[in-house]
Amino acid sequence: MARASGLTVSALRFYDGAGVLGPAHVDPRSGYRSYAPEQLVVARLVASLRRVGMPLAGIREVLAHRHDPDAVDALLAGHLHRLEQGVAAARRELSTVRDLLAPEETPVTPTTPTTPTTVTVDAPALAAALRTVRFAVGSDPEFPVLHGVLLDVGPEVLTVVATDRYRVAVASVPVLALDGPARSVVVPPDLPAGDGVLRVDDAAVTVGGTAHPLVEGAFPDHRRLLPAPSDRGVAVEAAELRAAVAAGGTRRVAGAQVTVLAVDGAGRLVVGAGHDGVGVNAEFLLEAVDAGGPGPLRLELDGPLAPVALRSADAFSLLMPVRLDEPEAAPTP
Repeated sequence: MARASGLTVSALRFYDGAGVLGPAHVDPRSGYRSYAPEQLVVARLVASLRRVGMPLAGIREVLAHRHDPDAVDALLAGHLHRLEQGVAAARRELSTVRDLLAPEETPVTPTTPTTPTTVTVDAPALAAALRTVRFAVGSDPEFPVLHGVLLDVGPEVLTVVATDRYRVAVASVPVLALDGPARSVVVPPDLPAGDGVLRVDDAAVTVGGTAHPLVEGAFPDHRRLLPAPSDRGVAVEAAELRAAVAAGGTRRVAGAQVTVLAVDGAGRLVVGAGHDGVGVNAEFLLEAVDAGGPGPLRLELDGPLAPVALRSADAFSLLMPVRLDEPEAAPTP
């Protein structure tokens, strides 16, 4: 069945557990699974839908309405529309990347110095926000602006952002007082919180009487990357997720240890290397879990080609997926 359908053996087991495609018969002594000939069409349909990134919920709907062409056409059109929106968002982000890759000698039009901004926040909250996003700070020498952390100062919230292009980490701190215009600057990742009073001008941010030069360059617009909360999310505890990753093992894909995340038919998170789902860098996932703190987390999956979102009360992380269609190595403990 695996050879004929294009689904791996582990994927067939996963779809059985998820209530999508179960065998026609299971030998009670050996556990050997047998499939009926008419199930091959369904298995090939599942494999095709997963290759184009349709989530499990969408696959279930297509299978439930597979004898209703109009309903199937509507479901496929809706998925295609979501894919096209994702491509459009990727094009917008690539335009930002092109700006980052512009030669350093590109002439820069002089700007008029702006009024300095002084923002006051709770110092421990700012220190916690900076710690939360540091794991996602970039180190690629081709993108020096990503070596810093974005401070997006608004009238009510100070948003702290870091990204290395493979993940995005965001934390927010309520603004207690603001004197001057809202503004966004990129600062060194080791910026101290001081007493919570930051004075920002065109060259530096001053904390506790010490000026810290700004990191030059155009930081990507993180707002375009952040998805709205998904109804496909599942609540998890940080300790439980870490234990599940350790117990489920990882597989090596494209030079990285990858774990696979999925939600089964009962709405429970499935973590491990030997099933179908969304692949993420295991190290990045655990760093995002640690950054989210000890409280409850919400993990959101929206198909194998969509980023994985991890939300906590005060922080948000976005992890780019890893394609799982590379040659698969044996799972490692």
